[in-house]
Amino acid sequence: MPARKNVLLIVVDQWRWDFLPAMGAHFLKLPNIERLCREGLTFSNHVTNAVPCGPARASLLTGLYEMNHRAVQNTVPLDARHFNLGKALRNIGYDPALIGYTTTTPDPRTTGERDPRFTTLGDIMDGFRPVGSFEPSMDGYFGWLAQKGYPLPPRREDIWLPEGEDAVPGATDRPCRIPASLSDSAFFTERALTYLKGKGDKPWFLHLGYYRPHPPFIAPAPYNTLYSAEQMPAPIRRETWQQEAAAHPLLQHYLEEIGQGSFFRGAGGAAANLDEASIRQMRATYAGLMTEIDQCLGEVFGWLDENKAWDDTMIVFTSDHGEQLGDHWLLGKVGFFDESFRIPLIIKDAGANTRAGQMEDGFTESVDIMPTILAALGGEAPRAADGASLMPYLTQPGGGPDARPHLYYEYDFRDVFYSRPESKLKLSMDECSLCVVQDEHYKYVHFAALPPLFFDLATDPHQFENLAEKPEYAALVRDYAQKALTHRMRHAEKTLTHFRATPQGLQEREAPRPADAISPLAAN
Repeated sequence: MPARKNVLLIVVDQWRWDFLPAMGAHFLKLPNIERLCREGLTFSNHVTNAVPCGPARASLLTGLYEMNHRAVQNTVPLDARHFNLGKALRNIGYDPALIGYTTTTPDPRTTGERDPRFTTLGDIMDGFRPVGSFEPSMDGYFGWLAQKGYPLPPRREDIWLPEGEDAVPGATDRPCRIPASLSDSAFFTERALTYLKGKGDKPWFLHLGYYRPHPPFIAPAPYNTLYSAEQMPAPIRRETWQQEAAAHPLLQHYLEEIGQGSFFRGAGGAAANLDEASIRQMRATYAGLMTEIDQCLGEVFGWLDENKAWDDTMIVFTSDHGEQLGDHWLLGKVGFFDESFRIPLIIKDAGANTRAGQMEDGFTESVDIMPTILAALGGEAPRAADGASLMPYLTQPGGGPDARPHLYYEYDFRDVFYSRPESKLKLSMDECSLCVVQDEHYKYVHFAALPPLFFDLATDPHQFENLAEKPEYAALVRDYAQKALTHRMRHAEKTLTHFRATPQGLQEREAPRPADAISPLAAN
């Protein structure tokens, strides 16, 4: 291990796993991310534990499943009692810096109802030192633009309209009205370089967040035409959106509700009305935004090289969640499909990397990031954490005897101000949830108050045919429902459960090895 160790945690937004050259997207030009893949380890079966942004980042930064942290939707508060990566890093002598955002709504018991943070989607999680904040409401970025001399329009977000008076909002290869030198990705990169240049020789931790490739799906020149629609893979979906909607009530709700306006500034109409040509163009723009981030990361990596800090720095590259991109006729991050939950993960440790350039196929989750970073720095994850360190994977394929037998993730679809499924589905707030257990063979989706789903991934990898009601699959559905229940029981909140009172006084029991690794259902 090097004498000093830095950590660069790169968290992009809405980047799905299969838009990486290492995962088969060879049309993408991402030389700096490909460098990370060559010098680090790429994880091919990695998922976020929740969507959308707020719940996903809560799991990433607390190491807790949604069922335990309960920040179940954007705008839902995160309980102040929960530990997080920022606070843990302070305990081992790091001053954790944050660029970007965490979409965290504060615990109302720690402040007053007039706190302006309750008027936004979220703010910064306690424990981190913001050094380039996007929140609240992107004020940091828009203020930077004004300071740079850019004349902001009356509606600030109109900078993401397509260029030209005759432009029609929607999927387009036209550039946005802001130049690349003043994009939000450029803003985050400048903030990162400013921070790094001020650190000198002191060890550092930096959460470097990027807003892209999150919508609006419009890119600055020259990234708007870097890829053509013809290069993009076609969407994976049934012939009509109505056929998709017939598969499940939750799907029907989103297919009828999701509009284009959340993805293209100024656009109208339903997302399910996008034709294949528009989907391909949207994907080309999405890819262009990815290459812009890659170029920005090249500037940061270049500084690490020039200052001989590359070998002293652990780099973790991941996303908060994925993006449907028109698959199953959906846009955004909703429901239970892989496109919303499977995300990239690349880890390059400081110093030598035994498995540099390799691919790891074991099951990993975003709750593992916090324990991994703490283990790499000589710290220890809190007892309550649901994740486990991935450091063993960096030297041993498969991660050893404690590897997961399956993936687990959750989604809560209760009403928020921009989405209201409760009345449509005739459910109460606390019935609007699902959890997924998925392995290499099958995927089981359990709902609190809606019919379950079960897919055979060998014959139906894109999850079109629900087998949950077929008699010949009844035993398998039972087994996977039991796996889901067992998993939830083993990961119930456990902050204090290893303490007990005795005649000799308080006793702290040693935590056992992860129970999932020895599940009697793991072999089913």
